[in-house]
Order: sequence, then structure tokens, then C-alpha cells
Amino acid sequence: MKNTKALILGVLVLLASSCTVVRPYAVTNNEIGDGMGVSRTTLILGGSVGTNLEQALYSTNKNFGVIEAAKKGGIDKVATVDVESSNYWLFSTVKIIVTGTETED
Repeated sequence: MKNTKALILGVLVLLASSCTVVRPYAVTNNEIGDGMGVSRTTLILGGSVGTNLEQALYSTNKNFGVIEAAKKGGIDKVATVDVESSNYWLFSTVKIIVTGTETED
């Protein structure tokens, strides 16, 4: 009985644990400014590694990317792009964070 409880607890910890990494993806000479936009997706059976922003069997956001993040933040000139990846056992969440100057109306 003790072994069963320990096994169940171990499986639950494994399923709930994650590793989150934020890495720079791109930098330009443009001014950072006050604008910030975010694009998010969840990847099933895959992840975000290196220059591949998404590589998976299924992605929940088909418009996921730098362009979507810039549009959401109203950014005209992109200064930096960071990628935040949280990896779980069977899925990953990926967030692209874009900073830059906002579009002037």
C-alpha cells in the first residue's frame, strides 16, 4: 500500500513539474520604447527549441508568431523578441514577447 501511494505521488509530481526558460530570439537597432505584445500557444507532443518557435503534433494558435505579437502590442518597429517556453510532460506552452515602439495614429 505504501509503494502504491509513493508511485501515485511520484507520477503526479512528474506530470505537474515543468521547466521554464526565457531566451532572446532577435534584437534590432530600433528603440525599445513602451510597446509590448505577446503571442501564446500550447503545443501537444512538441516544443520550442533553438530557432524553431514551434515544432509539434498540434498547436492551439495557428496565428502564433512574432507578427501576431507585434500586432497585439500595436508595435510599428520591433526592438527585441524573447521566447518563453514552459515544458511539461506531454505538452509545452510557448510565449513570444515583442518590444518596440508603438504605432502612431
